[in-house]
Amino acid sequence: MIYTVTLNPSIDYIVEVHDIQLGGLNRMNRDLKLPGGKGINVSRILNQLGAENTAIGFLGGFTGRFINDKLREDRIRTDFVTIADDTRINIKLKHGEETEINGLGPAITTEEADRLVSKLSALHQGDIVILSGSIPPSLGNDFYEKLIAVCRQKGAEFVIDTTGPALMDALKYQPLLVKPNHHELAELFGVNIETREELVVYGRKLLAAGAQHVLISMAGEGALLITETDVFHATVPKGTVRNSVGAGDSMIGGFVGTWVLNGNLQEAFRTGVASGSATAFSDDLSERAYIEELRNQVGITQLQP
Repeated sequence: MIYTVTLNPSIDYIVEVHDIQLGGLNRMNRDLKLPGGKGINVSRILNQLGAENTAIGFLGGFTGRFINDKLREDRIRTDFVTIADDTRINIKLKHGEETEINGLGPAITTEEADRLVSKLSALHQGDIVILSGSIPPSLGNDFYEKLIAVCRQKGAEFVIDTTGPALMDALKYQPLLVKPNHHELAELFGVNIETREELVVYGRKLLAAGAQHVLISMAGEGALLITETDVFHATVPKGTVRNSVGAGDSMIGGFVGTWVLNGNLQEAFRTGVASGSATAFSDDLSERAYIEELRNQVGITQLQP
């Protein structure tokens, strides 16, 4: 079983307007309300690929009920901890370029946090837990480490998609996969990275620190997959970028879901890149038919290790 963990979900409220008049009345051309949060995005892509998964995390209030209902409508299994505070709303304002206004998120009590840790006690050997996104301040900076400790105790693998100290602290526990983009990788090591060769060098530093596989997204330049023995480069399909939300989450969902379903690392890489691209070219997260269409446009080359 695959479990996705979203500590700070949201309703993503997407609003499109032709122009913005500050201080005046503005009317929408269209709007869209979607269940949001990085782990939830991963669950939605896994669902498209037919990979069984359960979405867990924290949900509260009318906003939390909306998210849970939408996921259930899509037949995604959920097991969220219900909290007293309301789940946040994030506004994605589209007016030529996209402006994001993200909610602060709820305060989570110690008792609520402990209930989420307890849910992972049902893990079994061979399960995969995908930890995605930032940690709400009320949980403390070490909360991912608490969840990882349960994964290790139960013999489950984990994937972590976050940045900064939370990512670096997780490496010693040997995550199955980490997925920084090229900017995040440079920030992790406090350097400027200008070439693909330099990306490989710093990607290998993540391997040396404990990661089992490193997936680096490079926007229009494609993506790299680095393992202990191999380095692969994938090209990205051609298309018009319409959506900046969820492409990285889609890549993780496509990669992990395909790997679990067929065990082929290169096909997992190909599907991950196609999933991320399909989301970038869509108004919402990608659907299976579009992912399959773009898979054939992803070329993979093995580089010199």
